[in-house]
Amino acid sequence: MFKLTICLIAVVLVAYVQADNIDKDATILSEKNDPADAEGNYAYSFDTSNGIQAQEAGNANGATGSASWTSPEGENIVLTYVADENGFQPSGAHLPVSPPIPDAILRALEYNAAHPSNE
Repeated sequence: MFKLTICLIAVVLVAYVQADNIDKDATILSEKNDPADAEGNYAYSFDTSNGIQAQEAGNANGATGSASWTSPEGENIVLTYVADENGFQPSGAHLPVSPPIPDAILRALEYNAAHPSNE
């Protein structure tokens, strides 16, 4: 799970670096890396001179973290996430939101739940 999270952050950062308005000479301002201890607990964080920040902490049961950066359009992006037995669960104002489920579909689902199939 740790590798998946690192890969996700790396992909986001690579996409960001490819933008035209990136500071190609950005430097790491701070970095913390606490590798997994005997119980599997770990943590890392970093900040760069061009405003990218990331942090994560976790163990064998899951991880929580966040990353933030400025988009090429100048928007401040903040991504927070939890990765656990329920999968990767990102949240952020920049992420798309699904439309509400239509009432007719909700009624059909309720009916199906109240009348299970005999098969």
